[in-house]
Amino acid sequence: MTTQRIDARFAALKAEDRAGFVAYVMAGDPSREEALEILRGLPAAGADIIELGFPFSDPMAEGPPIQRAALRGLKAGLTLRGTLELAKAFRDGDADTPVILMGYLNPLESYGYEAFARDAAASGVDGVIVVDCPPEEADPLTDALDAHQVSLIRLATPTSDDARLRIIAERTSGFVYYVSVAGVTGVKEAQAGSVAPAVERVRKASGLPVAVGFGIKTPERAAEVARVSDAVVAGSVLVDEVAAALAANEPAAPRVLAKVRSLADAVKGARATETV
Repeated sequence: MTTQRIDARFAALKAEDRAGFVAYVMAGDPSREEALEILRGLPAAGADIIELGFPFSDPMAEGPPIQRAALRGLKAGLTLRGTLELAKAFRDGDADTPVILMGYLNPLESYGYEAFARDAAASGVDGVIVVDCPPEEADPLTDALDAHQVSLIRLATPTSDDARLRIIAERTSGFVYYVSVAGVTGVKEAQAGSVAPAVERVRKASGLPVAVGFGIKTPERAAEVARVSDAVVAGSVLVDEVAAALAANEPAAPRVLAKVRSLADAVKGARATETV
């Protein structure tokens, strides 16, 4: 298995002594064309890694903002296959930025693990986060992904004890996604004080970088988390900008990319501010 793009990005971040910024957007939200415009604009706006959600009708770990984004993506006709096509269109113009798909197991089962892994690799996808796939049931999917050099990136949570973290770390590659709050996305706010020791535990168990997501809505909170983690993930706050643009009858990309820029700037300057 290779995690070349992911590893290279985290190595560069470590050399710069800063955390990375991970931007989550939903495929097809609010349309395929605008979603591609957003994707293509993310690196210049400051995204170090992109998480691309694939729409699903029952996103159980998501709060209302991403639930609504998924419904908009489905309405726009974005299937899992369409999401891979979107990723490929992005990859054709960007050879370096890691792209991680994030979603649920049912669409992968319907697609077929081997076919999905093959097509994900061909589309330039670097990794996959499957929210509802427990490690105990992941071997068939992981085998397929390994065969095509696509990483399976697992979630750790505040309730993951040391024994569970050892299980989570098995066959995980690239990085571990730490869910900073109990519950769904976009509802509670992450607290750096509780995140810091959890990140250390996850790093120790996995030997991998730790990206922290769920509950990061403001530049101030993003900067706090950036001081204690390897990367900061924002999603609900970005898809909220799509909803706001639709309500105002405005293009979505400028609003989303402006929000990305403000959060990414806070993440990039967080440790410099700390040492001043």
